[in-house]
Amino acid sequence: MDPIARSAGTALVGAMATDAWHQARAATVAVWRRTRPDRADHIAAELESLRTQVLTAREHHDPDTEQALAGAWRLHLQQLVDAHPAFADELRRLLDDHLNPALAAHERTRHEQARRDGAPYGGAPYGGMPYAGGRHDGAQYRGIQYEQA
Repeated sequence: MDPIARSAGTALVGAMATDAWHQARAATVAVWRRTRPDRADHIAAELESLRTQVLTAREHHDPDTEQALAGAWRLHLQQLVDAHPAFADELRRLLDDHLNPALAAHERTRHEQARRDGAPYGGAPYGGMPYAGGRHDGAQYRGIQYEQA
């Protein structure tokens, strides 16, 4: 998995529970408006739904759900990078300029370390879940729909 897609997916979900979410969301949607304008409105709505799930997971002290949501977005972003390699540059700018700065200092440090080490947040490949091909991120159980690349 591309380290930028992995880090951006995790940071995106982490930023949803911060006070800086609205700015991070606006920057994320702006990336879609530049690269996939036909999908931008759908992504904006999906991000709001996802934020509700993340906040609920944090309220219920459910890190497994939060990790599954991050895993789903890591895969989603990877699909876009695979289909449109130039998207990785947009993700890098989004991550460096908007998502990482939105995170709390301790989360930002963990994300930066994981990015350097090549492992997603949590340290284990694929969000700590075994991977033998196919989807193992729980997305199918949470109603997440993947955009066609």
